[in-house]
Amino acid sequence: MIKVNSILCLLYTFLISIQAFTQENYGVVKVNQDWKFKILKDTRISEEGFELPDYDDSQWEMVTLPHTAHIEPLVVNNQWQGNCWYRKEISLPENDTDKKVFLELEAAMNYSKIWINGTEVSTHHGGYLPVVVDATKYLKKDTKNVIAIRLNNEDNEITGPKPLKTLDFNMYGGLYRNAFLTFKEKVYISHPVLADKVAGGGVFISFPKVAKESSTVRIKTHVVNEEGSDSNITLVNTISFQDKVIIKKEIVTTIVAGKDAELSMNLDVINSKLWSPENPNLYVLETAIINNGKIVDTQRTRFGIREFTFDSNNQLHINGEKTFLRGVNRHQEYPFIGYALSDNAQYRDAKKIKEGGFNYIRLSHYPQSPAFMGACDELGIVVIDAIMGWQFYKDTDSFRNYCYRSATELIRRDRNRPSVLAWEVSLNETKMPVFFMEKLHKIVHAEYPGEHVYSCGWMDEVYDIYLQARQHRILHPHKLKDKPYSVSEYGDWEYYSKNAGLNQDKLPNDLRTEKSSRQARSFGEERLLNQAYNLQESHNDNLNTVAYSDSYWVMYDYNRGYHPDIEYSGIMDIFRLPKFGYYFYQSQRDAIEGNVLKIATYWNEKSPKDVKVFSNAEEVTLFLNDKVIGTQKPDSGKNTDKLSHPPFTFTLPSFKAGTLKAIGYINGKQVSEDLVHTPKAPTKLKIWLDKSGKEPQSGVNDVVFCYIAAMDENGTVNPNFSEEIKVSLEGAASVINPEKLEAEAGIATALLRIGNAKGVLKVSATSKKLKGTAQFNIQ
Repeated sequence: MIKVNSILCLLYTFLISIQAFTQENYGVVKVNQDWKFKILKDTRISEEGFELPDYDDSQWEMVTLPHTAHIEPLVVNNQWQGNCWYRKEISLPENDTDKKVFLELEAAMNYSKIWINGTEVSTHHGGYLPVVVDATKYLKKDTKNVIAIRLNNEDNEITGPKPLKTLDFNMYGGLYRNAFLTFKEKVYISHPVLADKVAGGGVFISFPKVAKESSTVRIKTHVVNEEGSDSNITLVNTISFQDKVIIKKEIVTTIVAGKDAELSMNLDVINSKLWSPENPNLYVLETAIINNGKIVDTQRTRFGIREFTFDSNNQLHINGEKTFLRGVNRHQEYPFIGYALSDNAQYRDAKKIKEGGFNYIRLSHYPQSPAFMGACDELGIVVIDAIMGWQFYKDTDSFRNYCYRSATELIRRDRNRPSVLAWEVSLNETKMPVFFMEKLHKIVHAEYPGEHVYSCGWMDEVYDIYLQARQHRILHPHKLKDKPYSVSEYGDWEYYSKNAGLNQDKLPNDLRTEKSSRQARSFGEERLLNQAYNLQESHNDNLNTVAYSDSYWVMYDYNRGYHPDIEYSGIMDIFRLPKFGYYFYQSQRDAIEGNVLKIATYWNEKSPKDVKVFSNAEEVTLFLNDKVIGTQKPDSGKNTDKLSHPPFTFTLPSFKAGTLKAIGYINGKQVSEDLVHTPKAPTKLKIWLDKSGKEPQSGVNDVVFCYIAAMDENGTVNPNFSEEIKVSLEGAASVINPEKLEAEAGIATALLRIGNAKGVLKVSATSKKLKGTAQFNIQ
């Protein structure tokens, strides 16, 4: 072992010190700004010459990524499908003209073709995983270069899933995630997609040993030499925790000209800070390549040291501690813009999930944003990571090969993330041949060799973990193969369809009853309480099984695509406003994570006299107009026996306007309080932004919900208010909503796009008789 000389160590340390902490690495440039865009709504329009560098695109729209191809209405039942184009001019920086250059699109929906300076360089099927191109030989020095991208999001038998008109969710379109250019020297760390090496390419981190006293971190780095001569390189790996260097180690070797090498080393981390949902500790690995005395490449990888194991009873242990995962499913759409969320918006979604009492999420039914995955790493949310698949299998080699590639590239993209428990390399709710499932299962273990790595799927013949939707079979399996069992979906379909099967598009509308879990916020508190009871009943039922986890369907309301209504089974609506069910799950947290107490009523003339209180307190006292109604322990009996914290039900003899107050106690001490006032006539509009851990940010195409509520003199939202709201802005922002804003259960929501300028944003709102203003600082 040869140590790096002191000058190189100083230079390397300085290089690291000037890099801001970000998931982007040295030499990576985000190229989200200044794209030209054209959508072809008329199929008769010729696309001839769109790919050529000298094509006149001056009349095209200027857009910023993430970008949706088409702004949709609130209820989407005829989503736009067709072709659209993006073009961007780039000039190579003067000091980068001799470097390798890679173009990466985090996603491009769904079938893409890419040209650089008129030369076709890529065709790609699939809209959820990265498209990566070695652009080096196509780019010119000392002149402009033009990247042209053609996207098609029509139904596709190679990628599936089933046709959009019967799909039950939307796939939208556009370059809806980030785009990057990466500049590298001729000796560099490869990209896993382009390297195409089984269990290799790029930087791959695994853990032969995990223990608090000492853990072993194995780092495999793939280095490519495209120089014209042999290169004497030093590979330096440095692990830091909270900006403090923990350990550094190097390897010295020679890579022959035109060849590559996979270099492995083990680093022992003493007194390991292990990653778990309760303590999502993250380390940072800095990988540096020094070639003939010069630092030529660095890469920063954030990781967590953790181990997922199952005991003889197929119960999950995280770092040796038995853990039940209480989870939820998520579709990644926003209203109007579909999938085109900013990275900040992705984080806000994850933050709400964590604060809602969940430590787990099943990503249904496709790979989701790297920004969302990063938020799960940070917040401590265990993830099942899924390939695209839903009620569609095509008996062709092209379809199967697409699925195999998707599984491979998903693992290569997310293998270093501590949040990922298992890989759902299965086509959800789809009959699949055994040989197909077996190959997908083998891909998981080939791409991530070693112990404690798991495939999962909704059929139990092959996969390591069996996913079953309670909502399709109602009953849990009586005979389960000796493998871990997860209730992958529950709480919605079994209460909505009366077990009608999997043909949602053929279901009569009259089966949507008031007792179902599909309840809009505007349907009233009694129906919202019905939803909450369904969640309580089905979650409690899951806890009486051998399942190590469950995941409610679904976190957020979403569009079904073919249907005249939004799918309303979310515990938050499509604008991320909570329903009563949100507080039920939040109350299942242990008090050490935060005290929860919520009175689930509007307390007006229509309110049920049985008042529900969701709380993780040991005891609750309820008052009406300062008079004690009673002090109670949590409910007991049917559908409560396994809950961590059953709700409290107080029965009031009659309605009396005024104030309900609940106080929660633990060990006889007050720990929480909630008030509900009978709503009066609204007197003003209150305005606030959905921040959820991320302030609105300029220059990144951030999108943020702006809520406008009709409030009475007590500061209570009037749930009967449903008027139109008009919004005006002063500052660098715009309203995305393509249609008028109407309040639902007293609150209207505008989706704002934040512009490029920092400063004060003033929001004004008016209805027929009410008005309100608010100011916000945009960073």
